[in-house]
Amino acid sequence: MKKLSIIAFLGLSILAFSQEKTNTPEGRKQDNALLVKADQAELDAKKKAAEEKAKLPKPYDPKANAEADINKLIAQAKKEGKNIMIQAGGNWCIWCLRFNNFVQNTPELKEAVDKNYVYYHLNYSPDNKNEKVFSKYVDIKEKLGYPFFIVLDKDGKIVHVLKDSSVLEEGKGYSKEKVQEFFNEWAPKS
Repeated sequence: MKKLSIIAFLGLSILAFSQEKTNTPEGRKQDNALLVKADQAELDAKKKAAEEKAKLPKPYDPKANAEADINKLIAQAKKEGKNIMIQAGGNWCIWCLRFNNFVQNTPELKEAVDKNYVYYHLNYSPDNKNEKVFSKYVDIKEKLGYPFFIVLDKDGKIVHVLKDSSVLEEGKGYSKEKVQEFFNEWAPKS
């Protein structure tokens, strides 16, 4: 009798699980619609970001000799009494391109940079990771968010490293007040 009960139970279980479910609850259909809408929204956002990135200037040069460039900037900074602002990132990084564009197109920020800094875009990309140069200023094994900023004095000594530029962000861009404060805080002291 036990065998017959087990066989009947297994048979009914197989039959129940093999049946095609045709009555999908209404709520489930809405879930699928939400997934499709979310996927479409994500695709639209990626397309919009790609279009924005294509229009922005590309200040990073993967072929540049960063070490030689920075040595020239140190000589220039000594002569002009300025600090050196190194913006680390790459042309692949939308936030790096946004920051550059924001500074270049905001007169108060451009003036603060031109007055107090010699500016350099230190490339990090698959083409050129500049590991030797980066290792002089940061732990290259540490996870860093791009862009990040290295401020050197006129002698090439580290004054400050801002590893998290999100503190300068506001919405989908940057805050003029926060960026201005950052530039003023690390300007050369008279």
